[in-house]
Amino acid sequence: MLGRHGLQRRSDFMAALRSFFLEQNYIEVDTPVRLPALIPEAHIVAFSSEDWWLHSSPELCMKRLLARGCEKLFQICHCYRKEECGRLHQSEFSMLEWYRIESDYSDLMTDCEQLLTYLSAGLAHFPALQKPGCLHWQNMLINLNPPWQRLSVHDAFRRYAGMEVEEAMARDLYEELLVSCIEPQLGQEAPVFLYDYPLALGSLARTSAANPQVAERFELYLAGIELANGFSELTNVAEQRFRFEKEIATLQAQGRHAAMPERFLDDLACMPAAAGIALGVDRLFMLLGNYDDIRQAIPFPAETL
Repeated sequence: MLGRHGLQRRSDFMAALRSFFLEQNYIEVDTPVRLPALIPEAHIVAFSSEDWWLHSSPELCMKRLLARGCEKLFQICHCYRKEECGRLHQSEFSMLEWYRIESDYSDLMTDCEQLLTYLSAGLAHFPALQKPGCLHWQNMLINLNPPWQRLSVHDAFRRYAGMEVEEAMARDLYEELLVSCIEPQLGQEAPVFLYDYPLALGSLARTSAANPQVAERFELYLAGIELANGFSELTNVAEQRFRFEKEIATLQAQGRHAAMPERFLDDLACMPAAAGIALGVDRLFMLLGNYDDIRQAIPFPAETL
């Protein structure tokens, strides 16, 4: 829970985030948090609001704005997911998302490098940024100077889990091995992009032209903590509907509500090639402020309300 000085630091941090995007001519948008239909994702449990839903991400609305002709958008907003509250999770949390047309996931990786470089220079008075170009978080000294390491999911499973990712998924061990064997190894000395996820794990991501078995998706890790999830956007309406149908079938088999986001699919037909990313604001502030627990980095943790 933040005190007065922490609140001022968080205010400086939020201002720096906005400045980065505004200086690059992004439009800041503010979309609804309560929607009649969400992205059908079996791994996310949403909060209901009457007969609608609190969004778990502003993704649907932001992509619809791209389809209307916007080229570069960003948003910082609260999102809602039914999760356990703890060191890295809150059921209500702050998310930064940005989208740009005529771009792919490689461009977003460069954006991440530039954003952290910008923040480390502009927030040099922060506890974890006292050494230029480095993040000194807890007992780790992480070099923020780009370029950062890019590690494929396939190679990560071979290197750290001793198993092919295909075997891990077939044996329903993917999440267990990712959390216990792989994530703790990532971003200890420098940030790491874990990229090219199995196609089944990229429901809104474009299939790789180089390898049709993987999606053009990545996650960014610092200090073993996942900070961001980005991908080249899937714009094929028929393929997107097919993937949503599979997710909806899974949700319904679990006894959970699911509906097809038809208006999103209508607009998707008009959306140009694009890339988009979601970054956890609270987690990034936790790292830059040298807090050990996300509950120390927000004004009111859920358990204090």
